[in-house]
Amino acid sequence: MIREATEAGCRLEKACNELGVSVRTFQRWVRDGDAVCADGRTTTVRPQPPHKLSEAERQQILEVANSAEFASLPPSQIVPRLADRGVYLASESSFYRVLRSASQQHHRGRARKPSARVVTSHCATGPNQVWSWDITWMPAAVKGQYYYWYMMLDVFSRKIVGHEVHDAESAELAALLMRRASLAEGLAGRRLVLHSDNGSPMKGATMLATLENLGVMASFSRPRVSNDNPFAESLFRTCKYRPDYPRRPFGSIDEARAWTQQFVRWYNHEHKHSGLKFVTPAQRHNGVAATVLAQREAVYAEARQRNPRRWSRSTRNWELKDEVWLNPERMQPGELKQVA
Repeated sequence: MIREATEAGCRLEKACNELGVSVRTFQRWVRDGDAVCADGRTTTVRPQPPHKLSEAERQQILEVANSAEFASLPPSQIVPRLADRGVYLASESSFYRVLRSASQQHHRGRARKPSARVVTSHCATGPNQVWSWDITWMPAAVKGQYYYWYMMLDVFSRKIVGHEVHDAESAELAALLMRRASLAEGLAGRRLVLHSDNGSPMKGATMLATLENLGVMASFSRPRVSNDNPFAESLFRTCKYRPDYPRRPFGSIDEARAWTQQFVRWYNHEHKHSGLKFVTPAQRHNGVAATVLAQREAVYAEARQRNPRRWSRSTRNWELKDEVWLNPERMQPGELKQVA
């Protein structure tokens, strides 16, 4: 039909669009000049392949799998046992496919059923709703020794709400930092999600008990998934790639604390964050970001009015989103639930 339309003077693209086929798809169907393959659309009715199992063969597979001898064995055990007797019904994958279509492929045995992956998606519509925290190592002067920077970050505003440097990793020190950050931000009676990875300080009994006492919901990354805590990891990279980050190890823990204090002051109050339309985390956290962005929009509108030829379209978009998601891709569309 496409060939007939093009020979009659119709454009190839128009002819393909009428049948819901792209030009590239049609070109893949063309072989050896004018020879055309069969219609490759998924909606096309095609004859059944000759190697497909018949209904009688599928029923025989079910009968064998449900027999008293093989009822407790998987197809990977059934097929070799039948082969030892000189019998071949189907491959292991065919056994699995037939059992699955008959709703008979379920977890069996006394072993615990594999658990579904833990969803780590959370939505923040304002400050102090979702926090992310982690610990990074800072090299000390003694080779093999490190200082540990505990850092808590507000996901909505990217503001560092709490941080401390210690010479050890422990749940007790993490719990102490959590209490101090909670008091500093006035979180009494407010719901908060604290997300972290699966390190021992994050899952220590003291830390979990502190979160429960403060009414904070603990959230953890999925096992062996390194990018489930992206906000904290991104901030640590920003820290360690700063031009003034020491090229040599820190001489003492006081030196490490002084540097991190200076960095936090710069990051919260001076750093124009690219993920926040280039306002500072403190401005976003304190609620003045909208005023700053509105002023920028007015400046751009005035500049466009002075010289409209320089603006082919609209001015720069300074609108900042009201929602920030932590790992939204971990959930299926339509299943996202907002965490207040």
